[in-house]
Amino acid sequence: MIRAVAFDVGETLIRDDRGWASWADWLGVPRHTMSALVGSVVAQGRDNADALRLVRPGLEVSVEYAARERAGYGEQLDEHDLYEDVRPALSRLLAAGFRVIIAGNQTRRAGELLRALDLPADVIATSGDWGVAKPEAAFFERLVETADCTPEEIVYVGDHPANDVFPVRAAGLRAAHLRRGPWGYLWADSPEVAAAADWRINSLTELVDTLTR
Repeated sequence: MIRAVAFDVGETLIRDDRGWASWADWLGVPRHTMSALVGSVVAQGRDNADALRLVRPGLEVSVEYAARERAGYGEQLDEHDLYEDVRPALSRLLAAGFRVIIAGNQTRRAGELLRALDLPADVIATSGDWGVAKPEAAFFERLVETADCTPEEIVYVGDHPANDVFPVRAAGLRAAHLRRGPWGYLWADSPEVAAAADWRINSLTELVDTLTR
């Protein structure tokens, strides 16, 4: 029996295009170039931050984040960054009695911005808040503790197999792979993902329909 549904953030709940466009502007390259580099590292199975290091070799992301903040170009997030199905899906899950958790690999600042959106969720947290990030097992241990359920009673929803499917199953949770964003589309038909994911979905609405049926 599923009692809790937990969600990744980037390209699951929010669009990443504004964030990557901001990085392109900061590093002084065309936005199309940055998009192409992101696609390239995704296809190679590399960390998405490697796209930034291709533009500026040796770049330290945390240092650059701090520099952007000081210069007034810090993270931004508002209603326009949400995918259209987010609020309706989360609201339906809460109404149906599920515990709804938002927990992804983001900074503390992103966590503040997410909480300011007043999303229909019981808990909103980020790896920056918790001090541990996916795919580390400790992230999912913290998630299970937060959900106050057994692992098999929790579904984790996300787009990135290496962060949101394989380690989720290794931790004993159920996994829903979302066909959304570069990682979601690229790996949607992967035999490995098909074997590991409990559900493969095209929208959050599809998952809610399944869980509330």
